[in-house]
Amino acid sequence: MQKMKLVMVGNGMAGVRTLEELLKLAPDLYDITVFGAEPHANYNRILLSPVLAGEQTIQDIMLNDVDWYRDNGITLHLNKRITHIDRKKRVIMADDGTTAEYDRLILATGSNPFILPIPGNDLPGVIGYRDIADTDAMIAAAQMHKHAVVIGGGLLGLEAANGLKLRGMDVSVVHINEWLMERQLDKASAKLLQKNLEDRGLKFLLQKHTAELVRGESGRVAAVKFKDGETVPADLVVMAVGIRPNTALAESAGIYCNRGIVVNDTMQTYDPRIYAVGECVNHRGTAYGLVAPLFEMAKVAANHLAEFGIGRYTGSVTSTKLKVTGIDLFSAGNFTGGEDCEEILLSDPVGGVYKKLVIRDNKLAGAVMYGDTVDGAWYFQLLREGRNISDIRDHLMFGQSHVGDLGHTGHNRAAAMTDEMEICGCNGVCKGSIVKAIKEKGLFTLEDVRKHTKASSSCGSCTGLVEQLLASVLGGDYSEAPKTKSICGCTDHTHAEARAVIRDNKLLSIPEVMDFMDWRTPNGCSTCRPALNYYLISTWPGEAADDPQSRFINERAHANIQKDGTYSVIPRMWGGQTNSSELRRIADVADKYAIPTMKVTGGQRIDLLGVKKEDLPGVWADLDMPCGHAYGKALRTVKTCVGSEWCRFGVQDSTQLGVDLEKALWKMWAPHKVKLAVSGCPRNCAESGIKDVGIIGVDSGWEIYIAGNGGIKTEVAHFFVKVKTPEEVMEYTTAFLQLYREEGFYLERTVHYFNRVGMDYIRQRVLEDSAGRKALHARMIFALQVEKDPWVERAREGVLKHEFEMLTV
Repeated sequence: MQKMKLVMVGNGMAGVRTLEELLKLAPDLYDITVFGAEPHANYNRILLSPVLAGEQTIQDIMLNDVDWYRDNGITLHLNKRITHIDRKKRVIMADDGTTAEYDRLILATGSNPFILPIPGNDLPGVIGYRDIADTDAMIAAAQMHKHAVVIGGGLLGLEAANGLKLRGMDVSVVHINEWLMERQLDKASAKLLQKNLEDRGLKFLLQKHTAELVRGESGRVAAVKFKDGETVPADLVVMAVGIRPNTALAESAGIYCNRGIVVNDTMQTYDPRIYAVGECVNHRGTAYGLVAPLFEMAKVAANHLAEFGIGRYTGSVTSTKLKVTGIDLFSAGNFTGGEDCEEILLSDPVGGVYKKLVIRDNKLAGAVMYGDTVDGAWYFQLLREGRNISDIRDHLMFGQSHVGDLGHTGHNRAAAMTDEMEICGCNGVCKGSIVKAIKEKGLFTLEDVRKHTKASSSCGSCTGLVEQLLASVLGGDYSEAPKTKSICGCTDHTHAEARAVIRDNKLLSIPEVMDFMDWRTPNGCSTCRPALNYYLISTWPGEAADDPQSRFINERAHANIQKDGTYSVIPRMWGGQTNSSELRRIADVADKYAIPTMKVTGGQRIDLLGVKKEDLPGVWADLDMPCGHAYGKALRTVKTCVGSEWCRFGVQDSTQLGVDLEKALWKMWAPHKVKLAVSGCPRNCAESGIKDVGIIGVDSGWEIYIAGNGGIKTEVAHFFVKVKTPEEVMEYTTAFLQLYREEGFYLERTVHYFNRVGMDYIRQRVLEDSAGRKALHARMIFALQVEKDPWVERAREGVLKHEFEMLTV
């Protein structure tokens, strides 16, 4: 049977998403031909701003390369603009004479930037901002010229201005209205945004009407003149005042257009053989410029092209996210309110946080947030579902983690979401789909999730939630990749820069670091504070202030919060050894505090599960055992086999060496969790080959392996060195771990540190440089001697009772 011919005009995000959905439903129904006016394959237009800012490359934002079209049997014509549609013959023609017949036609012609109709708008140096060519032109201009003016203070204009500033230009933003982003922000939040951007060096000219663009002696634009007579210099002018649906081709073919190609709920135009999707469309009187509605259109169009005939597009509720690194804002729905609305406000101008929730008829009607947007996805879900919020109204402002006893730390809001709740609005991906993919496909990284589910692959605003889901599903085995650009949105400085500043200037507290490095927020956030706290105490042990409030809840409580809000307590057992006295104490504690579950862990310890928060001080005091640091960024366990003392195959005393190592290192804080193992012979019963440091006894001594990982993505440890004595094991092990402590980025496992710096570097620092090794060993011993871990003592004295009452779960 001969296939029908499907032709698509336009190669952008909406059109190609339509083909992706169609191929899922009916992969063999059509011979598909695509015409794109640009020389590039399908790319993420939303992420042009990070490319302009130098944070990503064009290659980074490609969605479907040329090979994807070939692999799916799609004929691709690049750099060809369609100029004519013959609807009677069902043929289209490109500007180079290429023709293609169709049975079904998709128009995905997108939009054009609106260029102000003022004198000088055609001068060299005056451009819009819509595609790769515009981005390349701005990057080139920034290398040759100094002054840039961006006309338009909306999303696109501010992203362009930020990128040009980062490229070294002097940038002024001209906006006709009283405040920035007036369609997405109210005045209060817009003022906070303006202040942040001004601190970055941007200039703003508000309530200004552009009269003309002035030609310079070179023939290029040289200045912008306003109606009030004021003039500002401009070697580059970027028009970012809006977009207009590109309807020229459709209109020339006699297809009905009215501020867009008019379509019905099945995405058909007035010609039923011709469909339209994307920014070129007018659906029920609305043209959408955000990606989520375009992808919803694509899904419906694909459903009907596949001849399923059941999809309907009825419009979209949209939300807004500004793609400027370090700035968090969110808005959705009717955030302006009105006479029939209630408003809930939280305003902290000094802290840079503003939240406004608008309620109508006991439903969330709109929201605008600046500085703290972690609950944006949840608010958006409430808004879209139209849920009655009267039962949670008193807690609504404080976010999802404060609604009910959810048993979450507040650092992982995604864990509190139901499986049906949407994580990625752009691609319509719910939490359940992501969790299922992580579990069934063994996904481990953000890129894996993007590849398999498309979540976080479009505008990127849900990236944090996806990372939280990875952390929630994988638990302690998830290691977030350290940020290579900056620690967090509070600063542009990297982990490496923070470490160097702390070391070179002997800074001893978090406020000193933030003041010295010009932190953008006065108190930091839950991402940067734990990192800075670790860098301080690892660089200046015994001198730097260890701030308990800058540690995560599990480290502050020396216990792990569970999904029901109770805690798990694991006392330390040296090398997995215990005795009747310790076991008796554990049993007595379990009885006294009615602890429901006790379990032997994989690290050869006993886990007490179901401990109430208020019982934690008493539990630890009655146990009278050191904390196992089971959930801290610290030494977790030293796993051992019984070794030569008991085993007939053992050739070395692995148990004693394991006990010695654990007693020496148990107070060691680290960038991430650290696990050791000692096996008494090559049979390796202690699984030493997948630990951060693994030690295996052989007839002539000990073999040391480093940078293993036994989590969901197993990494086999690398052979490091062979030594003869337990003393040498101690020296080489502590030297490697101290090197990792001093140079690893916060939340970077040893395997990732190893991959970053390489085995040759580590060998040079630890094996080849004898004096350096001994110095690393000495610094570790010093740090462990001055390391304070007064938790148990304070518990005995009852000091922690008040602290636990104040502890935020």
